[in-house]
Amino acid sequence: MERAKVVKEEILERDMRFLAVYVEAKNSCMIMLSEKEDKLGTLAIAVPKSKDTVGAATSSVLLGDKNEISARMFAEYVASKKGKIAMVSVYLDKIGEIQAQEFFMHLLDKLIKSESQKEPTAT
Repeated sequence: MERAKVVKEEILERDMRFLAVYVEAKNSCMIMLSEKEDKLGTLAIAVPKSKDTVGAATSSVLLGDKNEISARMFAEYVASKKGKIAMVSVYLDKIGEIQAQEFFMHLLDKLIKSESQKEPTAT
């Protein structure tokens, strides 16, 4: 039985730290995206569509409302990319939600790319 993978990433943009904590289990992913320090923020969950269904993942906000657009957007993005249930938290203190989306997307792509490179390939 394999344990969950945990990855921490950060980037520095406009003299601010943007952080990500990524936890991936066999059937799900949980990601905390935050500014300055690791904190829980607006939390959204998304479920990917089945392979025979057309359309985007379905999402709902579970906690908070300050950054619900970003939380839902990133949860749907991760659920679609990974094909798993995804929960994403977005916490912002000083920077606006729209401004932070570019930085968080960069972090997410970095996380997903690094995880896909670590996965063993079939021989």
